[in-house]
Amino acid sequence: MPANDDHPSHDVANGQKLVKEVYETLRASPQWNETLLVITYDEHGGFFDHVKTPYVNVPNPDGNSGPAPYFFKFDRLGVRVPTLWSLHGLRTVMSGPQGPTPNSEFEHSSIPATIKKMFNLSSNFLTHRDAWAGTFEHVVGQLTSPRIDCPENLPDVVPLRSTEAKEDAGLSEFQGEVVQLAGVLNGDHFLSSFPDEMSKKMSVKQAHGYVKGAVSRFIRASKEAINLGADQSAIVDMRSSLTTRSSIKN
Repeated sequence: MPANDDHPSHDVANGQKLVKEVYETLRASPQWNETLLVITYDEHGGFFDHVKTPYVNVPNPDGNSGPAPYFFKFDRLGVRVPTLWSLHGLRTVMSGPQGPTPNSEFEHSSIPATIKKMFNLSSNFLTHRDAWAGTFEHVVGQLTSPRIDCPENLPDVVPLRSTEAKEDAGLSEFQGEVVQLAGVLNGDHFLSSFPDEMSKKMSVKQAHGYVKGAVSRFIRASKEAINLGADQSAIVDMRSSLTTRSSIKN
C-alpha cells in the first residue's frame, strides 16, 4: 500500500523523502542545537556483508530460547544495519564502543542503554543485552562549539519507480500485518473474519483506505475522550466500524 518507508515492495524513495522532511524540519527548528536525530533499520536489506557477525560472549537478552528444532539461544548478533545520527556537536568519524565490556558492540539495544546513561536513570536495564551493549553518550557534545556545516536542505530524492503503484493487487504478508494492526486499533478484531479473511479480501488501495481511516478514527476518538475529561494516558477501546464500510466485500 502507499507508504513513506524503505520497506519493499514500497517505493523506497518515499522513505528517503520522509528522512529529508524530518531532517529539514528539525534543522529549521530553534531547538536544532539541542536535538539528536537517530535513524536506524531493523535489517540490512539482504545485501552481502563481508564482516562476520559477532558471536563470542554475546549475552542472551532474557534467558529464553527459540522453538524446536534449533532452540536458538539469541547469543549472537546479526548482520550490520545502517544507522544515521544527526547532531550539531557530532564529529564525522566514530570509533568502536568504549565498554561496558571488552567485547561490547553497538547494536539496537545501545539506544535505550545510551538514554539510561545520559539521563542517569535509576531504573534497571531492560535486558541483559542492553546492559552489555556499547553506548553513544561519549560522542554527544564532543565539540566545544556547534558545527556550522550541517546543511539546511538535503538534495531532492530522485524517484525510483517509473510507473504508478499497482493498487489493485493483493496484499503482501507485511501489508496484511499492517491491516491487522489497524484492525486492532479500529476495534475490528472482534469480528469472526479477523484477521485472515479481512486482508485477503482487500486490494492495496482498499487496504490503504482502511488503515488511513482506522488511524484517523482512533485519533479523533482519543481527542474527544480527552476533551470529555479522560486521562491522557488512557487507551480508547474502539467499536468495530466495518458494518458501515462499503469497500469491504462480505
